[in-house]
Formats: sequence, structure tokens, C-alpha cells
Amino acid sequence: MGRNAHFNNEQFIDTALKIAAGQGPAAVTIAAVAGDIGAPVGSVYHRFLSRDVLMAEVWGRVAASFQDEFLTALEKGEGIEAALHTPRWVRQHSAEARILLLYRREELAAGSWPEEMKERAFGISLRLDAGISEFAARTFGKAGREEINRTVFAIIDVPYAAVLRYIRQGKKPPRAVEDHITKTYNAIMRRTK
Repeated sequence: MGRNAHFNNEQFIDTALKIAAGQGPAAVTIAAVAGDIGAPVGSVYHRFLSRDVLMAEVWGRVAASFQDEFLTALEKGEGIEAALHTPRWVRQHSAEARILLLYRREELAAGSWPEEMKERAFGISLRLDAGISEFAARTFGKAGREEINRTVFAIIDVPYAAVLRYIRQGKKPPRAVEDHITKTYNAIMRRTK
């Protein structure tokens, strides 16, 4: 008869996220994660074949957490809500924001990802690209390079730049950031004739 598990996958993912957000991705080792929650190292390896697999899970969870509401706003045609999602999400998810906005996916898990995780990451990217393209087409009547560039600048680049300084300082972006993003969004996304 098997033993009851004392730890679950979510606890290990939460711990890896906490360590990476506080000390950087390089600080995340299987031993550090196990030690932080008092689990045997083998318990971590039993669930995650490697550190890279664990960090890929961290990235997947964080990326999905951010993108779900972002893409929902785009699908509803609410570009300004998508743009404002960034500072709002950052305020509510400061550790996750450090992971998503300060580090590239490759910095979190540089090794080989299992096929399932590669497909998941690819799916997240495809969904984002499709959401942006569809929103640009609805907003401007077409989704050419210029329309896509304007859309990306207004809903991704500007909000990212607006919150990055605060994330690096370990602070939450002030609400005034939303006003600046709104003004910039309105100026950029105004339809030209």
C-alpha cells in the first residue's frame, strides 16, 4: 500500500516561483526548493524530472495566469482593458510579474523541455499572436504589419515599459500609471482615415 503524499506539485511550483522572484532563476535548484519546504530532494524529482521541467511549469503557470484575462479583453474588443491588465495584474501578482517581465523563458529553463511543455509554450504564443491579430483586424479593418505594430506597441510595449521600473525596484506601480497608459493607448489606437 502506498504512502500518502506530504507534498504536491503546486507546493513545489509555488516554492520555485518564490525563490526565482526573490533571488533570480539561478537560485532555483531542486535542493533549494526541497529545503525551503522541508521535502526530501527525491520527492521533487519524483514529480519533476529536472530543474528545467520544474521551471517550465513555473513559466507556464505564470504566462497562462497573465494571458487569460489579457486575451479575454482582446476577444471582447476591449483593447484598453487589455493594456490596463498589465499594471493591474502586476499589482496583484508581484512575484509572478518579476518572473514574467524580468526574465526570458530561456533564462528560467535553459535545458531541454519535454515535448508536452514545448507544445504548451507554443500554444500560449500562438494564442497571443492570434488574439493580437484578430483585435488589430477588428480595430483597423485589417491586420497588416503597421496595424499589428501599433496594436503591440499600445497593448504590450507601453504597459510593459510603464511597469518595468517599479518591478525592478520591488514596488507596485501606482494607479497613475493607468492614466498614462490610457492616454498613450488612445493616441496610438486612434483610427486614421
